[in-house]
Amino acid sequence: MDNDFPKAGQVFDYHYLWKWQDERGETEGRKIRPCCMTLVIVNGEGKHLLFIAAITSKLPEASRVGVKIPETEAHRAHLDRHIPLWIMVDELNVDILESSYTLEARSPRGQFSHAFTETVIRKLQEIRKLKSLKITTRS
Repeated sequence: MDNDFPKAGQVFDYHYLWKWQDERGETEGRKIRPCCMTLVIVNGEGKHLLFIAAITSKLPEASRVGVKIPETEAHRAHLDRHIPLWIMVDELNVDILESSYTLEARSPRGQFSHAFTETVIRKLQEIRKLKSLKITTRS
């Protein structure tokens, strides 16, 4: 495992489970997709709680909230720079690093800048304050 993993702003591949899939009883993400680590908290047991946001090429619907990834940030994160990409900030997967069965890549593919990561986190905090953040627990 990479000694710098996990930390906010890192991008890695993950079996993300959308909330609508979870509500239908699905337990596995349908495909591996790039995702962004938004927050890492060490709980009372010393385990790392990972708050993970999906990255998508689909334009967010009017009812959804995504942060558009600038081309320079896509380059930093080793993402495709030739298509528009968004980090979906209105829902997260929460996983535990030490017991995750869905987190295969323990090394990031890249990392967003500190400034862009802070933009994503601020947007997430706005969504949480509005009580419209959806969480899917994975472990």
